[in-house]
Order: sequence, then C-alpha cells, then structure tokens
Amino acid sequence: MDTLEARTERRARVLRRAPTYAESRLWKLLRDRRLEGLKFRRQVRIGRYIADFVSYGWKLIVEADGGVHCLRVDVDRERDAWLASQGFAVLRFTNEAVISKPSEVLAAIAAAGRRALR
Repeated sequence: MDTLEARTERRARVLRRAPTYAESRLWKLLRDRRLEGLKFRRQVRIGRYIADFVSYGWKLIVEADGGVHCLRVDVDRERDAWLASQGFAVLRFTNEAVISKPSEVLAAIAAAGRRALR
C-alpha cells in the first residue's frame, strides 16, 4: 500500500536531487557543519511536510521561498503552526535574499538558533 509517508519520502528524495538555485546556494553555506558546527539536513520529511533545511540540534527549520509562496500564505501559516507545535522554529527567506544577501541570511539563522537554545 502506498502511504502518505511513503509518497512524502519519495518526494523529498526527488527534491534533494533537483534543488532550486537558491536552495543550492544555501546548502553550500549550511552543509558540513559550516554554520557554528551545527548539522543541517536538507529536504527532510517531518510529518506530512517536507522542510528545506532542518537542524535537529536547534529544532530549527529554514525555508528558501520562491515567488509561489506569496500565493499560499495561508497554507504556509498552517504548516508553520503545525511545525511549531512539534517544537520547531521556522525561518523563511526569499530566494532573492538567499542569493543576494547570504551573509545576512546566515547571521539571521545563527541568531535564531542561539535563541532556540535558551
């Protein structure tokens, strides 16, 4: 039987193989414990959702949002609320910010992670 979990996991694998340009750029900055020695994973299934980047150590999810997200604000709000109920903080950055201001994005991620540890 094809369960929702199995379909979501397959979709996460597809997304890992074909990241957007912004996701690729952000992954190069987060991978291999490059941000404060913290491990991030990409395109991770959490419940029925797929998170772009997850740090389980900080319980932090980082999303790189393209233009379509302005059309799905209510869906993203519901998703973020569910993820928060699971103990995760969710940070969202536009693709433009990831590409044009990577140091500011990293600083914001590090600051959110430190807040999560308190």
